[in-house]
Amino acid sequence: MNQPSPETRRADPADWRTVRRFLPYLWPAGRPDLRWRIIGAGVFVIMAKAIVLALPFAYAGAVDAMSADSAEPGLWVALGLVVAYAAGRLASIAFDNIRNVIFERVGQDAVRDLTQDVFARLHALSLRFHLSRRTGEVTKVVERGTKSINSMVFFLLFNIAPTIVELLVVSVIFYTKFGVGMVVATAITVVTYIWLTRIVTEWRTTLRARMNELDGLALSRAVDSLLNYETVKYFGAEDRERERFGSATQQYAEAAIKSENSLALLNILQAGVTNLMMAGAMAWTVYGWSRGALSVGDLVLVNTYLLQLFRPLDVLGWVYRTIRQGLIDMAQMFRLIDTPVEVADLPGAPALLVRRPTVVFDNVRFGYDPDREILHGLSFEVPAGAQVAIVGPSGAGKSTIGRLLFRFYDPSSGRILIDGQDIRHVTQASLRQRIGIVPQDSVLFNDTIGYNIAYGRSGASDAEVMDAARGAAIDRFIAGLPQGLDTEVGERGLKLSGGEKQRVAIARTLLKDPPILLLDEATSALDTRTEQAILATLRNVSADRTSIAIAHRLSTIADADIINVLHEGRLEEQGTHAQLLRHDGLYADMWQRQAAEAIEPVLAAE
Repeated sequence: MNQPSPETRRADPADWRTVRRFLPYLWPAGRPDLRWRIIGAGVFVIMAKAIVLALPFAYAGAVDAMSADSAEPGLWVALGLVVAYAAGRLASIAFDNIRNVIFERVGQDAVRDLTQDVFARLHALSLRFHLSRRTGEVTKVVERGTKSINSMVFFLLFNIAPTIVELLVVSVIFYTKFGVGMVVATAITVVTYIWLTRIVTEWRTTLRARMNELDGLALSRAVDSLLNYETVKYFGAEDRERERFGSATQQYAEAAIKSENSLALLNILQAGVTNLMMAGAMAWTVYGWSRGALSVGDLVLVNTYLLQLFRPLDVLGWVYRTIRQGLIDMAQMFRLIDTPVEVADLPGAPALLVRRPTVVFDNVRFGYDPDREILHGLSFEVPAGAQVAIVGPSGAGKSTIGRLLFRFYDPSSGRILIDGQDIRHVTQASLRQRIGIVPQDSVLFNDTIGYNIAYGRSGASDAEVMDAARGAAIDRFIAGLPQGLDTEVGERGLKLSGGEKQRVAIARTLLKDPPILLLDEATSALDTRTEQAILATLRNVSADRTSIAIAHRLSTIADADIINVLHEGRLEEQGTHAQLLRHDGLYADMWQRQAAEAIEPVLAAE
């Protein structure tokens, strides 16, 4: 049987420190309008509770007036008290709803601010974090955390606090009217109720945590399967995916059944405690009436107060469970916020200034895991305005260079310099603003072509977008579409062909207009004809820029000014295409192998 993950187990002890972390969002600095709203909502809470506490006296008075010997004066007294009782109930409901109207903006603004902080934090976390986490699970944590905020705030401010006040006032009334015995019995009942609720709820919390974990697992499997829809179809694995998803949902269903059954047990135990107190209190009141010490109205008074008190207590059990679960959900969300940022700007780091777009790797060492180094003291230079290629066998560390250049990771030792500035000493935003990339798989947003091109530079006009499209040689394709720039590209751009996606990515980079361009296997996924067309476009794009082309297919970079050949994370060879062929080393061997592979299909066809 699967055990809760370490993260889930760590979430169990979520306590009121989580609430204290949220309070600054609820009482925001610099927002006096929201603070006044909280105060106003509190005033209406007090007014509504005062009316509710006075209603039983009106009810009991009406009953006593009706039981009096003379009907004439009792009629008008009873009618007046009944009208007052009805008006009081109406007023309490109106005050509660006015309170909600006043407070709604406070709650929504708090949720919005916290959600934005979490979203920003997720973008600040390293690539390592995102590669090791399931997107479905992360979004579920954020969703549950934000949903719990509104309910927690509402219950804390408008349920628990008023219930405590009501309990104290009822205790004073019972002591004044019925003596210390009724107060002690009520206190014992309330304490027993709360203790029982807490014990059973703690047990249920473990079940809920397990249920949440399995819910996230089921969601992540569903998202993963749907994102890989084509792969599922390629391998005819629909039944396998259904069974995989069904296994997760079956485990979730079993956990949900246990959770709901535990809720039924808790409800029965709570009802037993409250009804035992109700029976005892009313029996004691009847006994006092039989001796002439209490009136019929006192029986109504006791019954009404206990009903009013037990009603929020009944809800209090649900409230406690909701708050306890909310604390877990919020703690998990705050844990995302607390995740250490692996790659962070130095305090007061300046922006990167690029006058001569040179790139230098100076004795760079790096490994994704401490015990598995990928780059072993790599050093090379990319002169300003040069077209430099990086090639090598699979696993040589080519793509790692791009990730380090964009500073998704920091080297374990050595330096990466742009125009003589160590990229660790400048802001990441300015660094990434100066570098453009055309990746092997250009993933597009599920939006329009215009939006995806305009993503290259915030605030770009339609004319600038079309200029970039023209530079990427995709303007004629866009012009032939019925909706032009407003054409939807679908999930990850799957409505476009590979070449069209690459051209959109090129246009996006052109609009960004960076001085340094990184081409990371930009044409390896394309057919030969499309590749040649894209290469021609890329050569035009790279003409006035410093460009680094990471390539597997050597024919695409044969005209580069400098070719760096990597092998097992080290610079094996360096030179032009002709020089490296004359050297007759690793590059020449790779060239001959790829040439032979290109000839074989032709010979087979003949």
